[in-house]
Amino acid sequence: MIPRVLVFAGSVRTGALSGRTADAAVRELALQGVDVTRISLADYPLPLLNQDLEREKGVPENGVKLARMIAAHDGLLIATPEYNASLPPLLKNTIDWVSRVKADAHGRPMRAFRSKPIALCSSSDGGYAGVRAINHLRAVLVHCQAEVITPQCSVPRAQEAFDESGEFVDGRLRKAMSEVCRVLIERTRLLSVRLER
Repeated sequence: MIPRVLVFAGSVRTGALSGRTADAAVRELALQGVDVTRISLADYPLPLLNQDLEREKGVPENGVKLARMIAAHDGLLIATPEYNASLPPLLKNTIDWVSRVKADAHGRPMRAFRSKPIALCSSSDGGYAGVRAINHLRAVLVHCQAEVITPQCSVPRAQEAFDESGEFVDGRLRKAMSEVCRVLIERTRLLSVRLER
């Protein structure tokens, strides 16, 4: 089985450090033999979650697309920046809308995050490396019943962390990313075995 992993960053800013971290994850996952899909949340704009809007029009089409895309992949890797010691509103709003989707394209019950193996990365331009954001993100996803793996890759002083080819300068970060990807792949395969029984 070749796992399919979806990767995106929690920022859509040009040159975003979380985007560079996500790209590093994509390269490492590919090296470890995974079928990787890299998307940008800029291609799936969503209004702020509003239950009046949801009641009148349902979950926006892009929320439904994202939910079904996540459900169709064996695993998910998210790279988040840190905004005011927490996760960015773009990422939180995306998770909130995705969590509202209850059915797949055939009308069958579906919860995109339920039991989904998810790996987390973070980055910041300071020394904290986005760890406060990643902790909040972990709590949100666990609440959504995701299976968030323990290893994580947090990138401090991220504006200096990458070379011209986009690789990590620090060998410890390369090792951390390799471990995150290895464990994510392992969890996707274990889940696949459980589902086949």
